[in-house]
Amino acid sequence: MKAMPTRGIVGRIAAPLTACSVTLAGVWWAWPQQLPAWRSAAIISGWTASGLLVTSLLLMVREPHLARLLGGLEASYRWHHRCGLLAYLILLGHPLALAIDAWGEAPQLAWQTLNPLAQSWPLWLGWAGLLLLMFGLTATLAIHLPYRQWRGLHWVLAGGVLLGLSHVYVLLGHEPLLLGLSAIAGIALAWRALASDLGLLAHPYRVTQVETRAVNMIEASLAPCAAALSPTPGQFVLAAFGDGVHYRGDHEYHPFTVSGMDPEGRLRISVKALGPASRRIQKVEPGVLVRLQGPFGNFLANLGNTPQLWVAGGIGITPFIAGLRAHPCQQATTLIYLYRSLPDAMFLEELHGLAAEDPLFELLSEACGNQDPDVDRLLGQVSRLSEREVQMCGPPPMLATLIAALYRRGIPSASIHFESFDFR
Repeated sequence: MKAMPTRGIVGRIAAPLTACSVTLAGVWWAWPQQLPAWRSAAIISGWTASGLLVTSLLLMVREPHLARLLGGLEASYRWHHRCGLLAYLILLGHPLALAIDAWGEAPQLAWQTLNPLAQSWPLWLGWAGLLLLMFGLTATLAIHLPYRQWRGLHWVLAGGVLLGLSHVYVLLGHEPLLLGLSAIAGIALAWRALASDLGLLAHPYRVTQVETRAVNMIEASLAPCAAALSPTPGQFVLAAFGDGVHYRGDHEYHPFTVSGMDPEGRLRISVKALGPASRRIQKVEPGVLVRLQGPFGNFLANLGNTPQLWVAGGIGITPFIAGLRAHPCQQATTLIYLYRSLPDAMFLEELHGLAAEDPLFELLSEACGNQDPDVDRLLGQVSRLSEREVQMCGPPPMLATLIAALYRRGIPSASIHFESFDFR
């Protein structure tokens, strides 16, 4: 999900600035004085990795206000992965630097530095943490692993971070900065486990209606049972479906874009059968309790008065129909809607009705079958293309093809925005 120009700088630097601030604070506090070069390198690498690991835990917290401050949930997750991987690579240099420092005194001492069996239990904590990080990263980088297993193995990384911090705590004791980093890590893990994964702060909703919008696609209407969320068009929620009379939900949180909202707090979400969870939801029935977290995302925010080009592929029409349902277009807007065949097209009749009623809204719809869309021909039908902000949502291959075509026509990257959230 690319940041909008009005939030561009803040959205791009918030998460990395947080990582740098936490990391540099630790390095500055522990900066070695009058120590040999390799021992100094070991201390610096250890504190750098510790700061990055703590930041990685902070960035995995799924809280709407924090996510907005950090540039959005997708940006937080992206830097969560980057910080974790970078911390692991830097951490590998910590024992190596200690061994090289010991080599100057005696080669045998260098070997003992790298041999966990020759060390005391405080150092075992460090080695155990490093091994858990190695195992956890290997598992979580396995993109074909089923989501439930992937998520469970992800907690192995958290165990590695806690063991690493315990290793430092045993060696250094009650140092204020170390206690602060440990507190951040503990709060982040507790929040993620209790508030996010268990959903203790989720908002309860009830399914009131389920409509089939296309082949293997439904739209569920949800009514709040207590305080309602206030999403804006383009945002998504995390939804966990419970059980009904004839329906058994998986009670796990998955992201779904909001396709409609009203002043009373009722929401609509659209679900396409893409995986085990979304296929199960196709059979959801009225009366089922749904717990929602969010809202998240900044797609379609702050459109301003600039003419718009919206491009949707398949289920990617969802954020755009939410915007069109919310209010008439405030600026000239052309929507290119691509789908495989008429049975796969969601909201097509409604879109034609909106185009007939709103003089600022133009619809260009096309069934592509199994062929790649002729994007150059479609873009050629858009008037004043060079003046427009482009918003796109759809499959990654379609987005890549469109971005290349827009570049060929001289559209700058700052005018191209897309939704491509990867929940992993």
